[in-house]
Amino acid sequence: MVVEKWSEADVPAQDGRVAVITGANTGIGFETARVLAERGATVVLAVRDTEKGEDAAARIAATVPRAKVSVRELDLASLASVRAAAERLRAEHARIDLLVNNAGVMYTPKATTRDGFELQFGTNHLGHFALTGLLLDRLLPVPGSRVVTVSSMAHRFRSEIDFEDPRAERSYDRISAYGRSKLANLLFTRELQTRLADRKADTVATAAHPGLSATELMRHLPGPLNDSMKRFGSLVAQSPAMGALPTLRAATDPRARGGSYYGPDGFMETRGYPVPVKVDARARDTAAQRRLWTLSEDLTGVTFPV
Repeated sequence: MVVEKWSEADVPAQDGRVAVITGANTGIGFETARVLAERGATVVLAVRDTEKGEDAAARIAATVPRAKVSVRELDLASLASVRAAAERLRAEHARIDLLVNNAGVMYTPKATTRDGFELQFGTNHLGHFALTGLLLDRLLPVPGSRVVTVSSMAHRFRSEIDFEDPRAERSYDRISAYGRSKLANLLFTRELQTRLADRKADTVATAAHPGLSATELMRHLPGPLNDSMKRFGSLVAQSPAMGALPTLRAATDPRARGGSYYGPDGFMETRGYPVPVKVDARARDTAAQRRLWTLSEDLTGVTFPV
């Protein structure tokens, strides 16, 4: 049997396409931005720390001299910042071909966003939900446009959407909260794809996860896990460049279909080359998809043109 090893070399030309990538100053987001810029896309690094964003843009330009890369401020933990970023992006780009919802936080101590939401759910899901809704009309007229949302293997573990306590005011477990936010990413992707398909839109929604990748996202791992990653991370985790391949495939593979989900093909999906992977049954729950959508609209005040 021939094993497909989809790699950067398989990313088709992106000339004339505009890609907005959140959290693109480091890790998976940076590698995604680098490859898309190399293939000719106009890339917007939407980042919370613009100084780090400018450094990332300079690193891309150093390897891709003719890269078309810009930096825009976006703090997903602030709906005011999301609205301001979307307004500027709309003013600057009449069309957007790719929106890559990549940024996130993981296993943080209990904290809230500026709008009072639990930090991981508020950043990883609600911020991206709002951004997508505010930019979607820039994607809808564009043939082949995609919304790619980065989830995690953690969506399968210890994760349920608590619709009665979305702000995690009653109790908080940072591992469960992260899994919940990543489950929300997939529920959102699947409901968005349903709505796009009902409209017969040219835009599709896909998702990806990077497996176990050595990035700054790991900095909030609980003590023993953090120590283990520092000591043995290079043996079990793959590079950010490999971790970005599922995102790149979800974003650019002509064969990718709406609702598809990509992850590594190796042991327990922790590392390897990107292939279609299964979504947990909880993410396939259509009632939960619709309920989360309604809740997200209520919490963010953002409605979609689909």
